[in-house]
Amino acid sequence: MKRIILFIATNLAVMLVLSIVLSLLGIGRPGSGSTLQLGSLLAFSLVVGFTGAIFSLLISKPMAKWSTGARVIDNPSNSTELWLVNTVKALSERAGIGMPEVAVYQGEANAFATGAFKNSALVAVSTGLLESMNRDEVEAVLGHEVAHIANGDMVTMTLIQGVTNTFVVFLARIVGFFVDNMLNKNEERRGPGIGYMITVFVCEIVFGLVASLIVAWFSRQREFRADAGSAKLLGSTVPMQHALARLNGMEPGALPQSFAASGITNGGGWGALFSTHPPFEQRIAALRSVQSRA
Repeated sequence: MKRIILFIATNLAVMLVLSIVLSLLGIGRPGSGSTLQLGSLLAFSLVVGFTGAIFSLLISKPMAKWSTGARVIDNPSNSTELWLVNTVKALSERAGIGMPEVAVYQGEANAFATGAFKNSALVAVSTGLLESMNRDEVEAVLGHEVAHIANGDMVTMTLIQGVTNTFVVFLARIVGFFVDNMLNKNEERRGPGIGYMITVFVCEIVFGLVASLIVAWFSRQREFRADAGSAKLLGSTVPMQHALARLNGMEPGALPQSFAASGITNGGGWGALFSTHPPFEQRIAALRSVQSRA
């Protein structure tokens, strides 16, 4: 989950800053008076929407290292580190990708993979994961992360985030244009007024929440695929089922503190709609379904 939280946060920050700067320069306004310039507005929306997403993707690996304090294993200092490197290497070869960097960080049980390119990614595991799971379960988790890389999930998330960003920026300004015209229909102005600015701000928040639901839904589907990918790499669904069951049995807060508030994996109601991960029970059930068909 860490990689997705960082990706979305960085993307939104870049998008907002770029949107504000360009708007202050007079770029990206929908038109003047009753004229709506859809072509230029769409071009503006595409630039703002995808710039943040692509920038987030490109810096995802150094950002993940910095935020978690992950230490890349260049030269294994003990048998556990040697086993980690060799296991990731074997899984990567089976998945047909280049050897990722392998790192360890201090924290409760978790792991993540990130990076813009399949052949230069990063796989990191926490000390809590290594201490609370046996090697078969850790290997299943590593297989899950390698599957994320092999599936190109970060690139997929970038495209999805870019498209949703574009619609948020575009639709917010369309609504702002019409609201501004309604409020000032008897006045002649060269540019948008305060009604436009406020409407765009409010709409970007509202539409952004809807976009987050879409991104979260795709992320949950991506987790099912990575679970199945781990089972394929290991030749069995059992280790991944055991790993998920182990995580499900842990106390809440088994995520690094920097994003623990966002880690409601088994939440219900509205919280589940915004969660990037499906409930453990659903993931285990999906693996059992795969096992029964095998």
